[in-house]
Amino acid sequence: QRQLVQSGGGSVQAGGSLKLSCVVQRYPYGAYCVGWFRQILGKEREIVGAIDTGGLSNSYYLDSVKGRFAISRDNDKSTIYLQMNELKPEDTAMYYCALRGFCDGENWHNTWQYETWGQGTQVTVSS
Repeated sequence: QRQLVQSGGGSVQAGGSLKLSCVVQRYPYGAYCVGWFRQILGKEREIVGAIDTGGLSNSYYLDSVKGRFAISRDNDKSTIYLQMNELKPEDTAMYYCALRGFCDGENWHNTWQYETWGQGTQVTVSS
């Protein structure tokens, strides 16, 4: 059974940086997509970005994190990363990674298409 195992997160002051990791156990065959989501207690989960593991490794981002967050991958380690810079208090949330089949610029944000989820990790940004 495929699993996503997350690590990283924690507490940081505004303007700081954190890096989250998502290890994909039992790497699927062929191209697939890994998204990063966040959820504040009592609010809907929102996607902050995704990366397509096809040849071009295209990545996509929520407007509010563009230029601050970056998604990357290390195929040798079967790991997807979310580098978060210039963090703001409003970035405070539980962060999740999730996996689905192929994605592109048109559908990467379709939350319902992500099938396998990590366990989540808390990110807290203080002002």
